[in-house]
Amino acid sequence: MSRRAAMVGVLAAAIVALFAVELTIGVVVIPLDAVVASLTGGTVKRAAWFHIVGDFRLPRALTALVGGASLGACGLMLQTLFRNPLADPFVLGIAHGARFAVALVVVVTGLAGNAFVEAFGLAGNMGLAIASCAGTLAVMSILTLLARRVDSVTLLLSGLMIGYIAIGLISLVLHLIDETQASAFSGWDDASFAGTTWTQLALLIPACLAGLALLFGLAKPLNVLLLGDTYAQSLGVPLRPIRYACFGVVALLVGTVTAFCGAINFLGLIAAHAARGLLRSEDHRLLLPAAALAGGCLALATDLVTHLPWARHLLHLNAVNGMLGGPIVLWVLLRRHARFGAAR
Repeated sequence: MSRRAAMVGVLAAAIVALFAVELTIGVVVIPLDAVVASLTGGTVKRAAWFHIVGDFRLPRALTALVGGASLGACGLMLQTLFRNPLADPFVLGIAHGARFAVALVVVVTGLAGNAFVEAFGLAGNMGLAIASCAGTLAVMSILTLLARRVDSVTLLLSGLMIGYIAIGLISLVLHLIDETQASAFSGWDDASFAGTTWTQLALLIPACLAGLALLFGLAKPLNVLLLGDTYAQSLGVPLRPIRYACFGVVALLVGTVTAFCGAINFLGLIAAHAARGLLRSEDHRLLLPAAALAGGCLALATDLVTHLPWARHLLHLNAVNGMLGGPIVLWVLLRRHARFGAAR
């Protein structure tokens, strides 16, 4: 077995192990055999265990798996598309665009989060997802225009500023609604894989699987983009349609995940670098599946940390991601400085 196949196997095994632990450990510890019985329709010693697994832990674990896989693959694709090792849906402000779009939905309808879904049912879930995808696509369009005129560092800073502008606009929008609606939005906006319903999963899982399939189909063109636009054009690669396809996939994946989980930071960045480090390859036919697996693995791990039976539940998902992602950002920046700063 090759080293790369072994690394992929390790990621897959880690996902299976973490998924099982997610279903067993929490405020209430449930034996693994009871978890299996709950999932297979067997006899469970305590009726509460069946409810906890089926209504809370399984939806949360599935959300973390598909959401993390989607963000991990998107992080890798964005780094290739913008030729920036620090590109990430959160860092570039793309997720904040989705948040702002959802905030506008709150103003228009006067409802947020579960209240919006309860009022409009399936249409409410779809409305949140569509608005979030539209906000994602808007920010992607702005970044694309900027990418033609600025270098990678300026683009990164521009993305950060776009994110802060979106945050400011969200605060302004929330200022226009009453306290109850603002509180409901804040509850939705707290990034988490918990609280996703089976109705929402019926939209989230197919959308993410379709987006990942489309993204994997772009692996070969993304390999060509690594060689530069001029070389890609000389090979007859249609750059504009490929970029538009990438934008659409990012809008679908990031927008849908953000609609149901909030803006999750750094996960795409961490997963992309983990995939490159484990596989030591630049071939997107290998990297994209590996980044998806790494993203799913990281999402399950960070979600598990936040839901361990702590005495005080003050640890949030983005705080854990920040502790992991911050050092990676510093490492990339310092390595870039050592490589290019020394040359100057």
